[in-house]
Amino acid sequence: MDKELSVGTTETRSFKVQVDQTIDFMGEDARVYATPSLVRDIEHACRDLIFSRVPDGQDSVGTIVNIAHIAPTLLGMKVDVTVTVAEIDGRKVVFDVVASDSLDKICKGRHERFIVDVAKTQERLLAKAAKAKA
Repeated sequence: MDKELSVGTTETRSFKVQVDQTIDFMGEDARVYATPSLVRDIEHACRDLIFSRVPDGQDSVGTIVNIAHIAPTLLGMKVDVTVTVAEIDGRKVVFDVVASDSLDKICKGRHERFIVDVAKTQERLLAKAAKAKA
C-alpha cells in the first residue's frame, strides 16, 4: 500500500442523512439520525481507513464501540464523521471519533478494530458454522 497506517492519520466522511438512517417511532416530523446508523457509519469510516493501508488479504473487524450520541441530526442534514488513529498496538487500532452536523457536534467517542487475515478468518468462521450444525 502507498498509504501508511500511523497514529494521527485522520479521514472525514461526509454525507446527507437519508430516510433509511433515521428512526421513525416518533413520527415522520421527528425523524432523526439513528444511533445504530451512526455506529455503522463510524465503523465503515474506520474500516475504510485501515483497509486502504494494509496489504492485500487483510481487513479489520470492530471489537469495541464507545460513543456518546449527544445531539440529534434531522433528515437531510449533512454529517461529517471524522476518525483519527489514536493508538496502534500490534493488530489493534484505536480511533478517536467525532461527528458533527451543520449546527452541532453530534457524537464523540472511541472505536477499536482488529486487523485480521481474511483467509484465516474465513477458515475460523467455516469451522464455527460446522460446529453449529452438529
